Amino acid sequence: MTPELAALAACALIHVALVVLSQQRLNRDVGTRLNASPRDDLPDLAQDTQRLRRALANHVENIGLFISAVVIVQLAGQNSWFTAACAWVYVAARTLYIPAYLYGWAPGRSYIYMVGLLATLAMIVAAFF
Repeated sequence: MTPELAALAACALIHVALVVLSQQRLNRDVGTRLNASPRDDLPDLAQDTQRLRRALANHVENIGLFISAVVIVQLAGQNSWFTAACAWVYVAARTLYIPAYLYGWAPGRSYIYMVGLLATLAMIVAAFF
């Protein structure tokens, strides 16, 4: 397995962990019965629950670009130490993004997000060379 694919696998595990954390907090706030419902009328949620749900939504929005970057690098056969480093920087940034969002690290959260985004874009650009 290439380092880029290993990083993608790590992102999948981060995703699962974030879903579990978010669902645990939602269960705590509304109970399993309401959580298992269509969730049309959720009561107000605790701040940490809201933040974890937004962090998960952000992860879902951004993982597609990272998947694309890994696929492009793989299919172009442009794997290098640079693309591997970028992939793992993305993983580190996404890992740090969770507590940054949960604990309201501002503006740190935005900086962490930008590091991950730039690492992903750098992978795509590197595939051209």
